Amino acid sequence: MLVGVDVGGSDAFDATLDELALLAASAGDLVVARVTAKRRAPDPALFVGSGKADEIKALVAATSAHGVIFDQALSPAQQRNLEQHLGVAVADRTSLILDIFGDRAQSHEGKLQVELARLQYQATRLVRRWSHLERQQGGIGTRGGPGEAQIELDRRMIGDRIKTVKERLEKVKRQRGTQRKARERRGTFRVSLVGYTNAGKSTLFNSLVKARAFAADQLFATLDTTTRALWLGEAQSSVSLSDTVGFIRDLPHKLVEAFEATLQEAAEADLLLHVIDAASPLLAEQQAEVERVLEEIGASQVPQLLVYNKCDLLEPSQRSRQSSDWIEVHPGVRRQRVFVSAATGLGLAELRQAIAAHAMARTPGARLNQDGLPPSLDEAGPASAPPGPGPANDSVIPPHQHA
Repeated sequence: MLVGVDVGGSDAFDATLDELALLAASAGDLVVARVTAKRRAPDPALFVGSGKADEIKALVAATSAHGVIFDQALSPAQQRNLEQHLGVAVADRTSLILDIFGDRAQSHEGKLQVELARLQYQATRLVRRWSHLERQQGGIGTRGGPGEAQIELDRRMIGDRIKTVKERLEKVKRQRGTQRKARERRGTFRVSLVGYTNAGKSTLFNSLVKARAFAADQLFATLDTTTRALWLGEAQSSVSLSDTVGFIRDLPHKLVEAFEATLQEAAEADLLLHVIDAASPLLAEQQAEVERVLEEIGASQVPQLLVYNKCDLLEPSQRSRQSSDWIEVHPGVRRQRVFVSAATGLGLAELRQAIAAHAMARTPGARLNQDGLPPSLDEAGPASAPPGPGPANDSVIPPHQHA
């Protein structure tokens, strides 16, 4: 059963719980019911309050649900109280994402990153978990009981493991740094794919470099960074193209910290291909979430090329008559948009040309236009194009969803 609570009119509230349902499906769960509630503030004990908790309990019994997943983060006490009240396992959005990451991580680095995030999450869930042992204390002058000692023992074991995993990740980080420096010495132009999960990054990666990275229509299909050489005939040179983990709303901060070594590829890239699901009704919100995470990892100043993917899923009236244009994303900041379909190959030639333009702009002595690109490769004419997304009927998305 899925539960979503609109706390204080949060902008991030998903009234349909569709994204949480996709996450649950990615974890192998079958959704049997959805419940939404609205509160001014979370209830300290049960998060949803006793009345709504009773309603959820009755629905759990009616549907024979084996567990309840909340779309918001729960405190350890709230999770424990809800499990006791409902009589079934209770998880929150954070633990669900951690479970998915744990199942999907393939490389040694990916498994270490997920383990670190899980350990940091579990370290906060030890409080009063051993209260059933506190009555077993005995002896004169003792303080606390076996329960308290067990908590301390678990906390120390988790702390030691966190220290070990962090040391291993530091070693991985140094190895990645050595690889990046080697590419820098070779003068390799570095391109990283970023975007909301399930925007089609891995499919686009495979289409551009003819790789066989795993791609599927599900959230977090791939977690491990893959880097391949991409030959650009327009620039008569190769660039390195990296596929990174996808972002999602309310991505646990500990996961962002744990994946620092992987996300560093994006932070130190020369160009980011920001892949956007053009067919998503939440396009603007997903794009803003990616921008927020890029700011968090220190990649907000890296040049971006907006890649509107899945254009083949749009209605003919929504499709752009242009393969590329320019858009003002912030006052005085303009970015090029390229409309593609990684599944059908639509627009990939234009995307390659746009990447080549950015790569050639880094060539010493290159003649550049006002947007910092070689004018010969600028089909969209940014020097003369008006700022902003242009006419509404030329947009790949409905006018109200313009960035």
